[in-house]
Order: sequence, then C-alpha cells, then structure tokens
Amino acid sequence: MKKLFILSLIVAMIFAVAACGSKESTQNSADSNKPVVLRVGNTTAPDSHYNKGLEEFKKKVKEYTNGSVEVKIYPSSELGDERDLVEGVAMGTVEMALVSTGPLANYSPDFMVFDLPFIVTDRDKAYKVMDGEVGQEILGTLKPKGIKAMGFWENGFRNITNNEKPIVHPEDVKGMKIRTMENPIHIETFKTLGATPTPMAWSEVFTALQQGTIDGQENPLAIIDTAKVYEVQKYVSLTGHFYSPAVLMINDKFFEGLSKSQQDAILKAEKEARDWERNYSEELDNNLVKTLEEKGVTVTPVDKNEWQEVVKPVYDKFKDQINSKYIEALAGN
Repeated sequence: MKKLFILSLIVAMIFAVAACGSKESTQNSADSNKPVVLRVGNTTAPDSHYNKGLEEFKKKVKEYTNGSVEVKIYPSSELGDERDLVEGVAMGTVEMALVSTGPLANYSPDFMVFDLPFIVTDRDKAYKVMDGEVGQEILGTLKPKGIKAMGFWENGFRNITNNEKPIVHPEDVKGMKIRTMENPIHIETFKTLGATPTPMAWSEVFTALQQGTIDGQENPLAIIDTAKVYEVQKYVSLTGHFYSPAVLMINDKFFEGLSKSQQDAILKAEKEARDWERNYSEELDNNLVKTLEEKGVTVTPVDKNEWQEVVKPVYDKFKDQINSKYIEALAGN
C-alpha cells in the first residue's frame, strides 16, 4: 500500500508539471504575438520638430515591421533630460532617444566638432558630411558605450534670446547670463563673447527665464516657438552661432536582439523619417521669423561675419582635442 501511494504521488506530480509546462508554453506563445515596444524619449514639446519626425518614424516602423514593433514617444523630458536619456540608452533602461549632439561630447569627444561656432553655415552641405563616411565614423564612436547611433536628425541653427534689448553686435551680449547646454565649447564661446554662460537642464530653463535667474538662452527657432520661450523673452537675434544636429539612438544590445527583418525595417524607417524631419525643420525655420514677430517678439538679423571673427579663439583652444579630418570636412562645407 505504501509503495502504491508513492507511485500515485509521483504520477500526480508528473501530470502537474506537464500541465504547468503546457500553460507556460501557451503563455509564451501568446506573448510572442505582442509587438516589441520601443520607448523613445526626448526633451522637446509634443508639437516640436523632434516629435513630428518621431511620429513619422513610428508610422513607418509599424508599416515596415507589419506591426511587430511598436514605437512609443515620450516628449517633454518625461523619461529624463538629455544626459539622463543618453545614459538610459547606454544602460538599456530606455530603448531609444533623440537628443542634440551637445551632451554627446561627454561620451565621445568626436562630437565636439559640431559645437565649434559657425563651423556649419549651409545645412545641405552639412548633411552630406553627416550622412557620409565622416558622419558614420562619429556615430560609430558611441558603440563601445552600448549605443547604436542610427543617424543625424535636425535640431537647427541656434539663436540668442533675451529680455533686455536687441542683440546686434557681439559686445551687446557682454555681462548677460545666458543659459547654455553642459558643453565645454558652448560655454567657452559665450565666455569669449563676454557673457556669463550658465549651464542648465532644459526642463529648468523656462522657470529660470521667468524668474530672472538668467537673462537669456540660445536655441533653434523651432524650440523657441514650441517651448513658448517667447512668453518670457522679448528679443531674438538671428546669430546662428551653432548648428545643432540631433542623433536618434537605440540600445545596441536591444537592437541586436531583434530579428534581422525588424532591424532592417527600423533602419529603413529611421532614414526616411530623418529626411522628412530635416525638410520639415527647414520649412519651419523659414516661416518662424514671421510667426514669432506676430507673437510680439522683436527678431533682429546680425552680421554673422562680425560674430565669426570674435569667436575665432575658441577654435584655437579646442582644435587639438578634435580630429582635424572632421574639422576640415565640416568647415569646408
């Protein structure tokens, strides 16, 4: 009787394990039908050029993967500021991010070339460099950090805003507290102009402008508009002192874990969405001067040659830290 009881118990356990295995198998099968989710974070407003481009990316990823990959967009620093996003992608806590190149110099000094003042004056020529061998080399320097940088998107030419007076000449910015990104070349450029550069996370800028903690900031017109900077700044000067690309990146390990067809689809979607976003940004830039003026902002053109002369010492200070091939490629555009 004892042996029969033990035998019955063993048979019961076998059936129980088999049942659990069957349930787990069914559950895995159900899970495999769920789309892979790509969360992509950025710091700009929901109606910004970044998000418009990411919506295009989302649509194309869904189309090219037949719905097996779903892109979820998180604007307005919902997943953190740019530094947080880059770190998150590197560690795999965030799948994707679209960030400006400004903070990337902290991860790869090769990105510093984009920070040199006035190194880019023609965006179309810059695209050829960024999409060519030089640009791909620079993007590839993030791979050891665990990041697959897929392509350069558009942020735009950065312009100075303030709430005191029209800025026309470089000396007009002397003594002003200007918010900059946490970027050594940006900081040095404004020091050279005689301003007091004040590095600050973008999520803190509007309040700082509102409270008068800083006098001004610098950003592309698209950001000035969508972030409603015009509500707390009366003057915009079209200095175009920095050209700011953005990089769409994905965690490398996560990307390698996708199927080959999904990888190809995502890369194809990125390229098409990037081109769409660039075109949209350029058209937006051309129209925003009038838009901002209609919102009560005084928009002032400047002689960029005058500004270029003043900031030349910045090149001398940083040229030994940047690959000369990259400088020549961009400066020759």
